[in-house]
Amino acid sequence: AHSRESTRVYNESASAFEAALHEVVARNIRHVVLLGDYTDDGQRETTQRLAERLSKHEARYGTRFYALPGNHDIFGPAGRHQSRFLLRSDGSSVRVTSDDRDPPPDSVVSPAMYCEGYPIGLVPMARHGYFRRPEDLLWETPFGQDDRPDARTYEVGSEDGENRYRLMDASYLVEPEPGLWLLMLDANVFEPRNGVFRRGSKRAFVDSTAAGWNAVLRLKPFLLDWIRGVSVRAQSNGKTLLTFSHYPAIDPFDDREGFEHALFPASPLNARKPQNDVAEALVSAGISLHFSGHLHVDGISQHRHAQHLLTNIAVPSLVAYPPVFKHVTAGPDGLAVKSIDLCHMPLDPDIIALYRREAEREGLSPDTALTAEDYGSFLHAHTHALVTHRYLPREWPEAVVEVISSMSVADLCSDPRTAPQIGQAAIPDAWQDISVIDLVTDWYCLRQAGTMGKSLLGLQKLELMRTIAARFVEPAEDGEKGEVAGYLETFFRSMLFFVERAERLDGVQHFDLRGG
Repeated sequence: AHSRESTRVYNESASAFEAALHEVVARNIRHVVLLGDYTDDGQRETTQRLAERLSKHEARYGTRFYALPGNHDIFGPAGRHQSRFLLRSDGSSVRVTSDDRDPPPDSVVSPAMYCEGYPIGLVPMARHGYFRRPEDLLWETPFGQDDRPDARTYEVGSEDGENRYRLMDASYLVEPEPGLWLLMLDANVFEPRNGVFRRGSKRAFVDSTAAGWNAVLRLKPFLLDWIRGVSVRAQSNGKTLLTFSHYPAIDPFDDREGFEHALFPASPLNARKPQNDVAEALVSAGISLHFSGHLHVDGISQHRHAQHLLTNIAVPSLVAYPPVFKHVTAGPDGLAVKSIDLCHMPLDPDIIALYRREAEREGLSPDTALTAEDYGSFLHAHTHALVTHRYLPREWPEAVVEVISSMSVADLCSDPRTAPQIGQAAIPDAWQDISVIDLVTDWYCLRQAGTMGKSLLGLQKLELMRTIAARFVEPAEDGEKGEVAGYLETFFRSMLFFVERAERLDGVQHFDLRGG
């Protein structure tokens, strides 16, 4: 019940992580960057278990791991309590929380659920990038070569001056082998709120989720100065410089037409969109290639400023559609970036059986995820559940949802409230009975899939989406369209955009880093 309203799945994460590590070994990958959100919500035990698993993998295979904090991994200077409903074996659920202040009846209190703050939350992952290792050829922070947390702080305060802190920044530069520089940027910003709060209270800070690089420019300007110096040194010394942070530096959807805001003005994604100032600042600092996570999106976006180009490669999540990580190969002529998907990973039958037990016990509506054959189809079905239980109720106009929820494609093309321009290409009979909700689900999957859209959804589905969308993007013969038809026209314009993007970005991507 909780998974199908969340943008990530929970119980599949361990298997997906193991599958990714298997691919890492099979491909002889030597360095692995964790782009943040490597835990569910920073729980102490989760962070500790992950760190132990990484250390065991390194000891066996020699792989090095480099972590960055995401908005789910750490909170402010003192952390915050976390709670989750966990399933029992009979399909019922129990609330597990770290908060021992008057907990609800029948809940389980465990300090292992607590999300730590800076710097304590970094300590379990200390050997995975955050602190110096003797074998590193180079390791430094924006503040020098001292890796002690007290030597890596900056001052930040609220606008009213009442709420001031010195916070740690976890950025670092590492040269793990000759010629390779990994610039790991902590864009996790906690801005103090106006007012007076108990010292370290979570209410004293704005959550970092929607802050990202927009807030970095205001509150961490020292990062840009450091980046500029690193870039100059990398170029003068012939180093391959790769830059990473949790948050995108360019809109990963490359939505220059403003579809996202037009369709979903209240969506949290709009608040998380980096402004053009971010890309221009990084370009001016000498960065040409940046890898990001955060939004569970696969995509390549570019921004040109003063004859220089910044490329942002958005890396998806292993616990959302599409389950993909990036394999980067560096050579004398530049970089090759290939997407590795985990869609064929088998599902755990015990977990699926437990879901079924929960669904039966709680009277949940049927869900095709419970009959999925592999992880890829499971996450596609999870997206369908998100459309039903999250996106349509929270983000779509109520009038549109009321009309389209029970429609087929044939209904959509014939109903006077939604019908497109007459005379456009006919829809093949085989596609007439497809439900509109299935079509909307494929749109969300295509939007997230980016460079993987063509290979994961297939040519036939892309052609279906193009054919249907083409019927809805022409002006109405009788003047202005109604509310529902007008909304659908914008939706289908965006569908054409994402189809064309998937075709354009398909395959291995190559980047020339000469000149920065």
